[in-house]
Amino acid sequence: MDRMNVLSFFLLCLTSVASSNKANKHKPWIETEYQGIVMENDNTVLLNPPLFALDKDAPLHYAGEICGFRVHNGPSGSGSVQFEAVVLDRSTGEGLVRSKEPLDCESQREHSFTIQAYDCGEGPDGVNSKKSHKATVHVRVNDVNEFSPVFVERRYEASVPEGRLFDRIVRVEALDADCSPQYSQICFYDIITPNVPFAIDNDGNIKNTEPLDSKRQRVHTFWVTAFDCGKNRAQADAQVVVTVKPSCKPGWIGWAKRVEYTPGSGSIPLFPSLHLETCEETVWNIQATVELQTGHIGKGCDRDSYSDRSVRRLCGAVRGEVDLLPPPSPAANWTSALPTLPSSDSSLVFSFNGSTHVAVVPNSVVTALSGDHFTLQLWIRRGGANIQPTTPQTRGSRKEEETIVCSTVKNDDSFSHYSLSVHGCRLSLFYWPDVSAARPVKFLWKLEQVCDSEWHHLSLSVQFPSVTLYVDGVTFDPALIHDNGAIPNPLPRQRMLIGACWEPEEKQKEIVNNTIPEGKDSVRYVGGYHGLLSGVTVRPGSVEPHSVVECLYACREGLDFGDLETLGSGMKVHVNPSQSVLVLEGDDIESFNRAVQQVTYRNSLRFATPGVRPLKLTTSLRCFNEESCLSLKQLEGYLVVLQPDAPQISLSGVGPHLARPAPEFEDPQGVALFLELRIVCSLSHAVNTAAQGMEGGGEERFKALMSDAVAHTLDGCEVQPLGEELNPEREELLVDMELVRERGLEIINTTAYIAITGAESISVYEDVLRSVHYRLAKGSARFERRFRLSCSEMNGRYTSNELTLEVNFLHSLDSLYHPSHLLASQQQFLHPSHHAGELSGHTLSNPHRNSVVPGAATVIIMVCVGFLVVMVILGVFRIRSIHRRGEGAGDGAKEGGNQWDDSALTIIVNPMESYESRMGISADTEGEGEEEEEEAAESPEDASDDQRIIKKEAKDARRY
Repeated sequence: MDRMNVLSFFLLCLTSVASSNKANKHKPWIETEYQGIVMENDNTVLLNPPLFALDKDAPLHYAGEICGFRVHNGPSGSGSVQFEAVVLDRSTGEGLVRSKEPLDCESQREHSFTIQAYDCGEGPDGVNSKKSHKATVHVRVNDVNEFSPVFVERRYEASVPEGRLFDRIVRVEALDADCSPQYSQICFYDIITPNVPFAIDNDGNIKNTEPLDSKRQRVHTFWVTAFDCGKNRAQADAQVVVTVKPSCKPGWIGWAKRVEYTPGSGSIPLFPSLHLETCEETVWNIQATVELQTGHIGKGCDRDSYSDRSVRRLCGAVRGEVDLLPPPSPAANWTSALPTLPSSDSSLVFSFNGSTHVAVVPNSVVTALSGDHFTLQLWIRRGGANIQPTTPQTRGSRKEEETIVCSTVKNDDSFSHYSLSVHGCRLSLFYWPDVSAARPVKFLWKLEQVCDSEWHHLSLSVQFPSVTLYVDGVTFDPALIHDNGAIPNPLPRQRMLIGACWEPEEKQKEIVNNTIPEGKDSVRYVGGYHGLLSGVTVRPGSVEPHSVVECLYACREGLDFGDLETLGSGMKVHVNPSQSVLVLEGDDIESFNRAVQQVTYRNSLRFATPGVRPLKLTTSLRCFNEESCLSLKQLEGYLVVLQPDAPQISLSGVGPHLARPAPEFEDPQGVALFLELRIVCSLSHAVNTAAQGMEGGGEERFKALMSDAVAHTLDGCEVQPLGEELNPEREELLVDMELVRERGLEIINTTAYIAITGAESISVYEDVLRSVHYRLAKGSARFERRFRLSCSEMNGRYTSNELTLEVNFLHSLDSLYHPSHLLASQQQFLHPSHHAGELSGHTLSNPHRNSVVPGAATVIIMVCVGFLVVMVILGVFRIRSIHRRGEGAGDGAKEGGNQWDDSALTIIVNPMESYESRMGISADTEGEGEEEEEEAAESPEDASDDQRIIKKEAKDARRY
């Protein structure tokens, strides 16, 4: 029976479930997409189509009714938060979408989210409710005209020339913060100031309605307002100020006469605000020439400030050049008669007057210059004024060529001849490969550089028949090469002249001993050169590569163009090889003005030469009507290169005292003077700042200086003995010559100084200076010797501090420690004595004239010796009293006297011990300890206590 009841209950449940599933069989249905609109000041969304949810289970109660809508996040992720959907009628499924909070069109104009409908299920508790698919809802927020226009500027200014009408003088602009085009657009502007000769259009452009007169009213001030398309007026009106300029004058506007340049700045624009005013004149071609004059700076412009020899080594030039115009000296006396001029660098400038000033190079120098492969280099500056090219009127009276170098060289069994000359603005090389067979060839160049009275560098590489000319590092091809035909042969004799050439063979008069007889120069030489020469060198062998020559002599400063990519169409720019002249050409005013503002001055030297560089701007205009075309005057100004921050070269780590035993200086290698030398180069302002801010120890201060150190190259250091010069028979300074040669440095080692020159890094100079040793000959005793060290860079332009080192020679007194050396010891410190018992009568004597004791320790020695004498006298008296009381007085007295004599000598130790401790030199105490042990061993076992006391006192005195 129970089983039947359970089965009946189970069947009843299945029947009820089946009947309930049949009651809610369908899901609600809605559209797949809705478009909605909502106003900023409203929260109800108007949907298209309207929101209705349908259910096929209708008209069943619950199952056919819509109980609600659910809002889910859209792509922006904010829809479910800002919007909600409610059911208006459950039976019809009508719904409403609304915003939970006010919407702002300006912050977000579009919203997207999804919506889903669900029915009421099978009963009031919503059991087994079903959901529809998700539909996308797009809501656009409609704008409300809540903002008023706001002007971008509160004040507008413009300048116009008088007497003309303009389509636009200035444009004002207002903005509206509303999001819709209807309310955010400015529909029109209005001038609210009455009776002004100006008008404004709907775009904000202001023009004048009548010609303006600067005399009647120079400045016009008025106010304008703006309205958006919703007729809202601007919050605040804008002020417009129009200045009437007098009648237009064509020319450059914004010209700055003075331009400053700070060394290390790279490139700076010369005319950042310059523009050309043509007063509406139609111009079809504009050409502007910018000239930078640097002829007064050194040899033409800012180049590397090191000596020519150092620059050649830094640029990797081939060595082996022979200086034809060296500084006058006993070994190079052929330039002693030539007048010289001061130069900004280390090179010597020689002056030639075209007649009597001629340098005859000795045969010993010319002999090393044989061969038809050589490179001739020189600095040249013609005359004192500009030399103009020869005109047709003066060609009848042809002027003689000016010869710079004239040379005949022996090549094995033949002779070759060449001469370098200038004539007007032409440079010519006359080359004769074989004076006895081949015919001469003449290479001719037409150059403005040889007649502009400025410094220029010429590098002529001859690899016959090929000849290459470099002028200031730029290659120039010959304008003409021709065969001169038969001319009188020069004498087959090896010789070379600078500044002229000898007369032809039929007029030649022999030169006696390679010198010029007085009063007969004019009849022996022709083609005298008039001008300045410097650095005339010849190097036989292969020619220099172009990159090396360009590195050697190219200018480090000049004119340049900022960015060629910004050059407008139709614009052309040209810079001459020396970068002293820049030419701009174009046909559009706006493009031309932008191009002029891109003209820059650059200087790649960190320590540029300070001074003034004159600057010129010349402009030429071409118009369609040439008769009325504008003419602009030349503008003149100047570029001022300011004084660079001076580098501070600091020498440290040495001295001020160096004390060593004298035998170390007599060693063949000597003693290193600057073993711990440190060289630091930094900018002066950074050094001062670091020094002021450092209150800690020296190590921290050194780190501060090192942190601001920059890359530098030294070009010379000098070690000089102070006082008397070195005695070559007794003392000398030694340098690691292998290191000097390896680095390509030059050294001059004399008794007065050691000079090391050549551009090299700081580390190289530290290594070389640390190898400087001082050596004394055997038996050359001295008291002291002082040395001074200094360094420089930029060709001596910046110098270091002077580091002074005092060398002290320590002379050992070990010979006084043994009785056998008593007499030798007393020659320096005590008078001779005949008996040990008479030591009480000893007095100080003058030191031997050959002995060398540090001057600073003389007083200490005298005090120590005096104190020892007093102690000896006191000890003698005490010994005698002991001997009287003791047994065996005679023998004991004698034995005690001998022992006391040894003790006294043991007391007299190196008096420089206190001086060494004062100088920070650790004393060698091992020998002292051994001597004390020997003294203890030699003392008799029966020595009295008084004797031990005396020895102890002597030891104390010794320590003192």
